Amino acid sequence: MKRVIVSLTNDISTDQRVAKVCATLIQNNFEVLVVGRKLKSSIPLKRAYKTKRFNLLFNAGFLFYAEYNLRLFCFLLFTKKDILLANDLDTLLPNYLVSKLQNKKIVFDSHELFPEIPELVQRPKVKKVWLALENWILPNLKNNYTVCDSIAKFYESKYHCNFTTIKNLPTKKEVKKGAFSFDTTAKKILLYQGALNVGRGLELMIDTMHSLENHLLVLIGDGDICQTLKDKVSAKKLTHKVVFLGKVTPLALHKLTPLADIGLSLEEDLGLNYRFALPNKIFDYIQAEVPILVSNLPEMSQVVMAYKVGEIVKDHAPEKLASQIKQVLGKDYSSELKLAKSALIWEHQEAQLVAVFNHLK
Repeated sequence: MKRVIVSLTNDISTDQRVAKVCATLIQNNFEVLVVGRKLKSSIPLKRAYKTKRFNLLFNAGFLFYAEYNLRLFCFLLFTKKDILLANDLDTLLPNYLVSKLQNKKIVFDSHELFPEIPELVQRPKVKKVWLALENWILPNLKNNYTVCDSIAKFYESKYHCNFTTIKNLPTKKEVKKGAFSFDTTAKKILLYQGALNVGRGLELMIDTMHSLENHLLVLIGDGDICQTLKDKVSAKKLTHKVVFLGKVTPLALHKLTPLADIGLSLEEDLGLNYRFALPNKIFDYIQAEVPILVSNLPEMSQVVMAYKVGEIVKDHAPEKLASQIKQVLGKDYSSELKLAKSALIWEHQEAQLVAVFNHLK
């Protein structure tokens, strides 16, 4: 049985893509060990595979990346393994070095175009460092997969290396409804689930709530601008219309998502990373049979056009967006959602993923 060490920089608990990849590998006779980091807010893990989380002195900025990568390098170097799986560019360096030093196979899963994330757009010196790392390592990688066709084509064109597309689809689920911990009587629920970070269109949604009566904007997740968003809601006196639920477990989220009337994914075009975005929340909404409202960006809009499961934002002015939300709420997408949810599931692409690991170059 081949042993795969899976590396990521988050705390493992809410990374659904990594969880699905690991579950598929376990089912196909691989042994899995996942390495991440432990935060003060981290919740206990119960997985069918081994996990390890580093307690770090630093949890942000250069010192975080330096400490994590050094710790990861030492751990990988002295831990038994057959295959190394690096998730995103921020774990790639120690994985690549160990693969070269010990002649181990390495697999790279690019969840995004890391040097193009909005947090780096205004930091050219830091971006240059990540790009240099990418330029050095990626042309030498042979076993790669990513979340969408646009990123795959971008990397193939830039570095002349092959990328398989493994979309961030959910596993097949039956709709199970839970309950919110607050009163939603006679309210329409507008749901955003995911990271509360720059460029997610969250400020726009908060502004839009001024034009929507008897609607609640529910934000599930945490991130860099969480407190800024809370301050904005308070300043605009919208605390009765916007609810922050923080992080929840995937199991709890599965029961909350179906309670929504619309699922939101309003990423801004802040560089190639967001332009090519195909967030897993879109597919989670569809699996929960919730219609979606998405930005007019290529990968997201393609899903809407192909499966007719929602609408593409036409105008980002808050009043115009509020009007479009009301139009979406007035339509019935139930038949289209049922068809889409049966097609857009993780199980349909597991064979492609396993093929990557069974035919390593």
